[in-house]
Amino acid sequence: MRAPMGWLREYAALPEELDARELAERLIGYGLEVETVEDAGGDVTGPVVVGRVLSQQPEPQKNGKTINWCTVDVGAHNPEGEPGRGIVCGAHNFGVGDLVVVALPGAVLPGDFAIAARKTYGHVSDGMICSSTELGLGGDGSGIIVLPGADDEGRPLEPGQDAATVLHLRDQVLDIAVTPNLGHCFSIRGLAREAADAYGVPLRDPVDRPLPVEVAEGYPVRVESPACSTFVALTVSGLDPTRPTPRWMQRRLQLAGMRPISLGVDVTNYVMLATGQPLHGYDLRRLRGPLVARQARVGETLTTLDGTTRTLDPADLVIADDSGPIGLAGVMGGQSTELADDTGTVVLEAAHFDPVTVARTSRRHKLSSEASRRFERWVDPQAGYAAARLAARLLVELGGGRLEQSETVVGRPERPAQQRVPVDLPSRVLGVPVPPEQVVAHIAAGGTEVTLEGGELVLTPPSWRSDLRDPYDWVEEVGRKVGLNTITPVLPVAPPGRGLTFSQRARRAVNAALAATGHVEVLSFPFASAQDLDRMGVPADDGRRRLVRLANPLADTSPYLRTTLLPALLAAVARNSSRGTPDLAVHEIGLVFLARPDSGVAPRPEVSRRPSDLEIAALDAALPDQPRHLAVVLSGDWLPAGPGRAAVPASWQHALDAADTAARQVGVTLTRRAARHAPWHPGRCAALLVGEEVVGHAGELHPGVCEEFGVPARTSAMELDLDRLVELAPRGGTVAPLSTFPVAKVDIAVVVEESVPQAEVEAALREGGGELVESIRLFDVYRSEALGAGRRSLAYALLLRAPDRTLTDAEALAVRDAAVAEAARRTGAELRS
Repeated sequence: MRAPMGWLREYAALPEELDARELAERLIGYGLEVETVEDAGGDVTGPVVVGRVLSQQPEPQKNGKTINWCTVDVGAHNPEGEPGRGIVCGAHNFGVGDLVVVALPGAVLPGDFAIAARKTYGHVSDGMICSSTELGLGGDGSGIIVLPGADDEGRPLEPGQDAATVLHLRDQVLDIAVTPNLGHCFSIRGLAREAADAYGVPLRDPVDRPLPVEVAEGYPVRVESPACSTFVALTVSGLDPTRPTPRWMQRRLQLAGMRPISLGVDVTNYVMLATGQPLHGYDLRRLRGPLVARQARVGETLTTLDGTTRTLDPADLVIADDSGPIGLAGVMGGQSTELADDTGTVVLEAAHFDPVTVARTSRRHKLSSEASRRFERWVDPQAGYAAARLAARLLVELGGGRLEQSETVVGRPERPAQQRVPVDLPSRVLGVPVPPEQVVAHIAAGGTEVTLEGGELVLTPPSWRSDLRDPYDWVEEVGRKVGLNTITPVLPVAPPGRGLTFSQRARRAVNAALAATGHVEVLSFPFASAQDLDRMGVPADDGRRRLVRLANPLADTSPYLRTTLLPALLAAVARNSSRGTPDLAVHEIGLVFLARPDSGVAPRPEVSRRPSDLEIAALDAALPDQPRHLAVVLSGDWLPAGPGRAAVPASWQHALDAADTAARQVGVTLTRRAARHAPWHPGRCAALLVGEEVVGHAGELHPGVCEEFGVPARTSAMELDLDRLVELAPRGGTVAPLSTFPVAKVDIAVVVEESVPQAEVEAALREGGGELVESIRLFDVYRSEALGAGRRSLAYALLLRAPDRTLTDAEALAVRDAAVAEAARRTGAELRS
């Protein structure tokens, strides 16, 4: 909302010396988001005056252009002894005797355009006759400004008079982002009320009359939908369609961010900005029968004022006549009944529509308008009649029309409900003492009817404050008037003995460990598409197909919540690779969302009370499963090539190492076995297990998946259920003491079939060796024809240690033999000599 200071002063008796920036600071303290303060017209400096054209001599040029050599009387600024200044002008929309705007030498126009006497087209042009665009006023710049003979007060204009005042060129404008809870501030009326309250000055409310009892003497109106609570229709006839919009109104509309169009349209826009009540004008000649507020019917269409033909939805609220829909209620009117250049009789509509209905219609048709933005934030239901009367009065005064005495008022809004709030509640919640009389004064200043009965405030909010519904709304109201910046912030003291939970500590440890081993954390949006799963080759019966659809997605291409972290990580890798960074190791820890097969529709509990246990249970039952996953994607080189050193490519082994790193941080040992699981290569994928439970997968991605996502070939990835991994982690217990006795080292090489996973061999060796085995490390894999087809040798280094003695050679050999025997029994391993 853009609010010119001159317009605010018309309603609020602000101090003359008050600067807009000072007012902005005060309004910010009142909870308004003032984004900027603009000095409109401040880029025009120097002499810009009114001039009268004394002579105009057309002069054709060789280039085919015709210029006018003019003598312009600029009063006291004329050269001594001369009737005026000679000025070259290329426009042709003026004549001798017209009053124009002249920028004299020394003036500077927008764009740092300095005016000086200069020779052009064979003459010395001693100034410039200005158009509206050259002065930063917008509008049609094809011709120069031709002024009327008098100013807005009816005083004759004289040559040499300051044109900036005549044009209302300079003003200060506050640009305010109106929050939903302060919808009444989407008008000059509302902002003036806040400013008057802030400075304790009188307010002149432009909404100066209440909504009358229903009458039906004017243009016929019928309301058939509860989404329209009131409808006012007034008729203004006898308008002179040639009357222009006065310059003061055009300038206010421009400063407020709207484009002047014609008198009828400009008046309705002006009143909307002034009062916050959107209005619409219909050309009476084009109406066919009564105005009807109703729901749209299946198959109906409407061509709106922007020239777009829209297919209507039965949930849309429309204004119709006998010909069908003629406007989207609260959003935009239709072309069939719009005001034209020859409109002589206007039917003014000022209605109140349901905010939710208007908001949904606006979003459904992707059509946001000044009217819809106001209705969405709640329009004062009592303002319609006064706003329509104000618009009618302006049309009569400025357009020479006549207000018909017969009028129509349908409906009457309910009076806001009375509320009771403890008078000490603001002090208790805000943490600062606010005396009862001050609480009453702050609340009453906003237009609320308030009385103090015992220890309670009896409150009736004004019709324009629909946001004041809860006791704590009143606390906020008092707080912003007291000044939230005056409340000393006090940090709560954390109770002793509390800290991060085991799960929180585990997640932080995993994240830190991966970062320490060279992975970069990525944070992505939790939105996904079914096409992502198709590109990954996820089968139809996979659990990752349990998608949760969003009711209002940010993008139609991603209407679901993610069930896997991999697509977003692959997209990040593809983006970086396309920009010349193929060597990547990225990870993410985040929630995935898996729909429950038996989940129902979540209920909508009332906000006036605490939800019941049954409602809370129903809400929980409707939620999807939301486990926290960890995913890693690696591509390119893990270590770059260097002098005397070949590059080490990132591979499936690094993906497995990332999983082991995460597991070690929570005290869990992962085992692996071969698996087939999309999107991994069917022969290079490992299932990650804790005991017999699969908690994730890792390996090299399928070549088709790499091609689909545009990532480098042989990209590897890992994803596991981090929440489940933490749940399976041991908690508490005692730490085994470190042995002070020396370690015994034993190397074992066993031959096994290629189909036997290394992890099974290692597990068998560890179990067979017993408690004396401190660690096992695979240090070599060897293949040879001498071993036999389909067989390989695995060499392990075993570290053996006893807690209470030094092991003998015989004990170390016994441990080795027991380990090999167990491996032979479980995997068919043979000791290699």
